[in-house]
This record gives sequence, C-alpha cells and structure tokens, in this order.
Amino acid sequence: MQETVIRLEHITREFPGVLANDDVSLEVRRGEVFALVGENGAGKSTLMNIIYGIYPPTDGSVYIRGKKVETFSPRNAIELGIGMVHQHFMLVPSFTVAQNIVMSREPRRAKVFFDNRRAEEITRQLVKEYGLSVDPSARVQDISVGVQQRVEILKALYRGADILILDEPTAVLTPQETAELFRVIRHIIREKNMTVILITHKLGEVMAISDRVGIMRQGRLVGLSDTRDITEREIASMMVGRPVLFDKLERSGEPGETMISVEGLSVRDNRGLVAVDGVSLEARAGEVLGIAAIEGNGQSELLEAITGMRPAISGRVRIRGRDSTGLEPGQIRALGLAHVPEDRLATGVDPLADVSDNLLAGRQRDREFNAAGGLRLRRSSIERYASEVYRKFDIRGAGLHGAVGSMSGGNMQKVVVAREFSHETPVLVISNPSRGIDIGAIEFIHTAIIEKRNEGCAVLLSSADLDEIFRLSDRIVTMYEGRITGEFKPDEITKEEIGYYMTGSRRKEELAPNETAD
Repeated sequence: MQETVIRLEHITREFPGVLANDDVSLEVRRGEVFALVGENGAGKSTLMNIIYGIYPPTDGSVYIRGKKVETFSPRNAIELGIGMVHQHFMLVPSFTVAQNIVMSREPRRAKVFFDNRRAEEITRQLVKEYGLSVDPSARVQDISVGVQQRVEILKALYRGADILILDEPTAVLTPQETAELFRVIRHIIREKNMTVILITHKLGEVMAISDRVGIMRQGRLVGLSDTRDITEREIASMMVGRPVLFDKLERSGEPGETMISVEGLSVRDNRGLVAVDGVSLEARAGEVLGIAAIEGNGQSELLEAITGMRPAISGRVRIRGRDSTGLEPGQIRALGLAHVPEDRLATGVDPLADVSDNLLAGRQRDREFNAAGGLRLRRSSIERYASEVYRKFDIRGAGLHGAVGSMSGGNMQKVVVAREFSHETPVLVISNPSRGIDIGAIEFIHTAIIEKRNEGCAVLLSSADLDEIFRLSDRIVTMYEGRITGEFKPDEITKEEIGYYMTGSRRKEELAPNETAD
C-alpha cells in the first residue's frame, strides 16, 4: 500500500452565501497521479487552494504526511513540499527562464548581488535531473506557452516540491506539448516517486494519465475510483448528476453558398505588429469552419477585424457578398453577423446590467420592443422575450432581474450564446465557446452550434481546444504566426498531426503531390 501524503478529513469551506466544500474527505498517495474533476463551482479549485494554503478550511482537518496542518499559507505549503502550477502562469515576461525559476530564492554573490550565472547553473541542473528542456537564458516573453509551463513546474521543483498540483495544465497546449507534459509527469512519478494532482475538464486526459479520479458535484465528493475501473461517460454523468451525451452531433444538409469571405486580410495587434498576414478563407451556409491555433497566433485579431472590433491594414471581408471592411460592429451586425466574443466579461456582457437587458442587447431598437417612436421601451414585450430565451437556453442563477456579473462562468456564457443565437442572422462568429465552463454547459452550447449550422448558418469557430474543433467543424484551417498553414476535413487528419501545422513545422503547400496529410 502506498504512503498517504495528503489526508483531508471532513473539509468544509464557506464563503458568504456559498458552501464551496461540504464535508469532503479523501486521501492522496505517494507516487500516483490523482485527477480531480467537476463542473465549474463544484469546489475542486477551492479544495486545492486549501491544500496549497490560500484558504483555511471553515471546518475539518488537513494532514500532510501524517502531520496536521495548523498554519494555512502558500509559504507554509511550499515548506511542506507542495507546489501549485496555476492555469494562468505567474511568470515575469521580461525576466529570463532562470530568473523566474529562482525568484524568491535567488542565489547571491557576496550575499548582496544577484548571481545570474549561478541561477543558470541551477536551471541546467534541474533540466538534467527532471528531463524538462528549457533554455535558462531565454526571456519568458519569447518562449512558447508549453515551455512557459515547464518553467512553472521547474520553479516548483526548485522550491523542493514533491507534491505537485496542476490546474488545467493542458488548456492551451498542442497535442505534442500535452504528450510532452505527460512524459514529464510519468518521469517524475517513476524516477522521483512524487505525487501529482491534476485538475482538468478533459476526461480523455484523465483516462490517459491518472491512477485514480475523484469526482465533485456541488461541493461534495460524489465519486472516488481507480481510473481503470470507470469510464468517461460514467465520470461525466457523476459530474453533472445526469446522463451526458458523448455521441457525435447530428448534422444535416450540405453546405450552400459562401456567406462570409476573407481575402488577403492583414491586421496589426495592440503593439502595432502584424498579427494577421494575408489571410484568405470562406465559410458557407450550413457549415462550421474551425480555426485551430495556439493562442497568440493571430486568430483573435482576425476575428476582431471580421466583426469590426479592429481595423484592417489591407484586404477585404464580405458578408453575404457585401463588403464589410472598415464598418462599425453595429453596421456589420446589420449585414447579418452575430458574434460570441473571446472574452465574455470584457466584450460579451455588461456584468452590472441585469440578465434581461443583456439578452436584449442589439435588439433594443426593434419595433417589437419600442414605443413612442423609440423613446420608450416596451417592458412587457422585453419581459416575454427574455423569459422565453432564458428558458430555451437553460440559463440558471440570478434570474431575469439579477446582475449578470453574479452568475457562474457557464451561465454567463449561456447568456451571450442565447442573445447571439436568438438573432436571425446567417453568419455566426464564435471564439472559444467552452473556455472556462463545465461539461454540462459545453454539451448544451455544442448542440446549439450544430443546430444553427443545420438551420443553414455559416459558423466561423475559433478555439484553443482541439477536441472542440474536431467535434464541431466540417472543415478546419490551421494558423501560425498570422498565416494559414493548412486546411483539412476532420477525418483527413489526426489531432497529433494537426499540431505540427499549429506550430508552423509543417504547411500544407509543402506536401508532395502524392503525399497526404495523415
């Protein structure tokens, strides 16, 4: 029997008006990968933050290697050998890899001056010991997301961690980077007998890498199993408390005429650098065109230019054959385009406004909702419309008159999707629809996207989640450094192969005439 390194006994954690953890007891063993899964708000992150010392429990006890924890702070957790790599990395972009790794425990010359040479030596030693390849002298701002994650892991290992908590570690990684991360996890488990706790939404990865899995729902631990003894479908059903559809979404009809076309489009980013470089693509009625790219390769700027949120340097965008280049977002919407933006809080909703006002946004000038020549809103009509949309899209929490900002991420995303999908527009531009939301909301939103596609909408979908791209797309284009590197049908290529096009190591035009993408 493996040694128990973490034991939680009857952990309860309350916040004002919220019971985040409700009498949770579990053990984590040395030398295992323990996966913790659950919907947003299920309490898994709160539980890990208690272990890492960010919060003390309201009730219950935490034991690390048999010793009861009395002081809850990250510093104490680090001293106890616990490291945590958060979903959003906590690195200083302008510092080198070595400087980030030794931060807070810097080597000194003459006890005063930072010893950069020694910092790089320490980093090289860690690289050799743990098999995590990084360049100690590279600046963090110049390295890929996957390498940044290695830096975060090395930083935790440098501080002496032998219990490593990884929060959504593959959210923005390519299949190759995910495989490399799993190789590292297996190495530190096998060679160092460490413990890894994995928080993830990706159940395929739970099955691939974990030894045991804990399932949380509404603050409680509702399942605990050896991974080999449970299926993805069973895990998902326990997470949401009902059966979850994992089957391929039903498609109907063939693609029709081109509804949105992009020709030679170039766009600058916020720094004034070219982020989109001569991109051309088109999406047809009754088709989902997926854009697969690692974050920061121009896909965000491309969609912002298409929807009027960012000016183009050159090129053309046409909606249903009409030139929309340079028009304001409202004018582009009038041509027949609806938009689910990348950042729901920044550009998708008004968090201070109530749900009904957010659902109405974009239609407030319709005659159905206006009276007295547009001087007064018809509140009864708005209430009827908002109630119907609220029910249809299964929005929960806050109610029609509650502030959107008080809702969970999944329900906030449903508000955006409900509003945009309720416009009778022939073109939908959607960015990262399932980011930060749970499996129940993902299932609902994916079904809604395919329903719009089947109704004849042209859907342009950008997502950092390859599973999502493959599940929803009829065609896929890959982008790297602002350019299109390949175009495929999902059944023409594997996720592993498409990763090469997302990193620019392959481009479709480089294939020989008799060579195929797979």
